[in-house]
Amino acid sequence: MRFEGKVAIITGAGRGIGKAIAERLASEGADVVICDVDKEAAERTAEEIRSKYSVKAIAISADVANEGDVNSMVEETIKNFGRVDFLINNAGITRDSLLLRMSEEEWDKVIAVDLKSVFLCTRAVIRHMMRQRFGRIVNISSVIGLRGNVGQANYASAKAGIIGFTKSAARELAGRNITVNAVAPGYIQTEMTERLPQEVKEEMLKQVPLGRPGLPEDVAGVVAFLCSEDASYITGEIIRVDGGMAM
Repeated sequence: MRFEGKVAIITGAGRGIGKAIAERLASEGADVVICDVDKEAAERTAEEIRSKYSVKAIAISADVANEGDVNSMVEETIKNFGRVDFLINNAGITRDSLLLRMSEEEWDKVIAVDLKSVFLCTRAVIRHMMRQRFGRIVNISSVIGLRGNVGQANYASAKAGIIGFTKSAARELAGRNITVNAVAPGYIQTEMTERLPQEVKEEMLKQVPLGRPGLPEDVAGVVAFLCSEDASYITGEIIRVDGGMAM
């Protein structure tokens, strides 16, 4: 798969899974827009990609839960590249707490960043994709959205919402040659999961039949496939990358 001439926006791409996705798409020749609320992380990732691959990479600092920021991000992308072919909705946060203790702010923040952002970013790019009669949208959900998890009612709700949104958007946009799919990672080794207590990580690992945590690159490979011509007849699909965790 080669993506020369294609332009990808990846949200939450300053580190972790988002960074791995940006690197994978860039390695296949796509120009990339590194979007992250952490401006320094976004610029660092963009610089790394420019130095490693013969592609253009720009960094944009944006709060993807803010309509104005999202619209500005897409406008900046069009200004720099004239098009947008791939949108990877990866940005996400957690604010874990048991239901009895979960504050309204913890609920609202996760729903805004993890779910509302998918709506805002998708709505902002599809006008351009429809004009091109081509687009690939890949939303990063989670196996938690399929099976739930103690202390993560907000996160599970947001990630389950992404699945419903993916299927609805896929039906709406199919006639314009725009596919919309989701990837549901399981236990992936990132900075976020590394901060978990050791006993929590060991317990999660027991649930993985393949016996190891996934890597950000495992997710990135599936995202690249869904952006490729090999996946041109796949839409509305949810692909788990979880080592069998939610089997």
